Amino acid sequence: MHQMTLAEIARGLADKKFSSEELTKVLLARIAQLDPQLNSFISLTEDLALQQAKAADARRANGESGALLGAPIAHKDLFCTQGIRTSCGSKMLDNFKAPYDATVVAKLAAAGAVTLGKTNMDEFAMGSANESSYYGAVKNPWNLEHVPGGSSGGSAAAVAARLLPAATATDTGGSIRQPAAFTNLTGLKPTYGRVSRWGMIAYASSLDQGGPLARTAEDCAILLQGMAGFDANDSTSIDEPVPDYSASLNSSLQGLRIGVPKEYFSAGLDPRIAELIHNSIKALEKLGAVIKEISLPNMQHAIPAYYVIAPAEASSNLSRFDGVRFGYRCEEPKNLIDLYKRSRGEGFGPEVQRRIMVGAYALSAGYYDAYYLKAQKIRRLVKNDFMAAFNEVDIILGPTTPNPAWKLGAKNSDPVAAYLEDVYTITANLAGLPGLSMPAGFVDGLPVGVQLLAPYFQEGRLLNVAHQYQLNTDWHTRTPTGF
Repeated sequence: MHQMTLAEIARGLADKKFSSEELTKVLLARIAQLDPQLNSFISLTEDLALQQAKAADARRANGESGALLGAPIAHKDLFCTQGIRTSCGSKMLDNFKAPYDATVVAKLAAAGAVTLGKTNMDEFAMGSANESSYYGAVKNPWNLEHVPGGSSGGSAAAVAARLLPAATATDTGGSIRQPAAFTNLTGLKPTYGRVSRWGMIAYASSLDQGGPLARTAEDCAILLQGMAGFDANDSTSIDEPVPDYSASLNSSLQGLRIGVPKEYFSAGLDPRIAELIHNSIKALEKLGAVIKEISLPNMQHAIPAYYVIAPAEASSNLSRFDGVRFGYRCEEPKNLIDLYKRSRGEGFGPEVQRRIMVGAYALSAGYYDAYYLKAQKIRRLVKNDFMAAFNEVDIILGPTTPNPAWKLGAKNSDPVAAYLEDVYTITANLAGLPGLSMPAGFVDGLPVGVQLLAPYFQEGRLLNVAHQYQLNTDWHTRTPTGF
């Protein structure tokens, strides 16, 4: 049962080959057995899961249907879940139980999805390795000595290890696509505003976006269908009709124009990954796609711009965690200032503190124009590059990451080296574009991803290309040894 995809589970439940309750019990037992190796979950919700599974079975018995009805999933632990700990991977929120459900959680629950638990993550989604979590690092099931990517590493590791078929995740600068690449999954960052951020604890409000992590494009289409849609509670949510993402999966790629930016194949890219990307291009050419070289000239400025904008927004968003209203509070403070200082100093980990300090500096009176304002101007140039490119091509293709997953602890003493691993992913967040990573092969036994980018609200096009690619390759079917 654990090897089934979300689509296969939907068909099995519809054909009454098994019940949601039976499947849920199998997966909960598997998590209990295997997750101690991975540390992919922060909280398990066994009672809730069995309750939801029984309810889903009852709904099916009454004639209801739906791809997510009775399907087991997990939520990244920054989506608020009523009455359940929502920690954001931080000591600061270790004792926080959300009083309401995030819109994404509520929508998926209404569709009948079964929540098995909350997955581990980099603290407040700040990281590329899932090593900054208060609950310890997550291990990559393909090699337990390597990182699974971040910040959605818990969701990625759990799905890759077949502990469950799919999970929710979030992407601020690549935090869905990079873990997908590192763990041999398909991960989709939707257009900014396509999925509600209400109840999703913020890192950088103009960059964060929720999306699905699964083994196939077909499964991502199913999960995105349940997540997407306008939400009046979220001022950044866009009132745009949600298409049937599964309906366009089998469209032909004949004549599809794929742009390959020349800037992607620089000295920083592992040549073995470059070869796998070129193999992916050849596979898509055989399916009828037309390849064209393009240029994204301002890509070189994206990382410095991102690492000014994101910390600036983080310093503002995280100011609410002060030891007064909710979350961690220090013991026996001497006065109010001591309460603030010690609660934040003890509650936040080193990476979060680092980014808060960078952001506060960039927003300070003497440096706002020199850093933050300039970064926002670069952001606009990055967007303009994409708009010009999409006048010539339908999608853009390239590597998801410059290197495969690194060893645990390898970049802990050099945060900038970890930041540079986001070079191919952050541009989509700066521009608000949809992006997808899909499995493209292996280097030294570790998975490699190929990234696809599309114009606004063209998630269906990305899923179509990825699905057709997966019908003609078998990378996404590989399973890590021991899982």
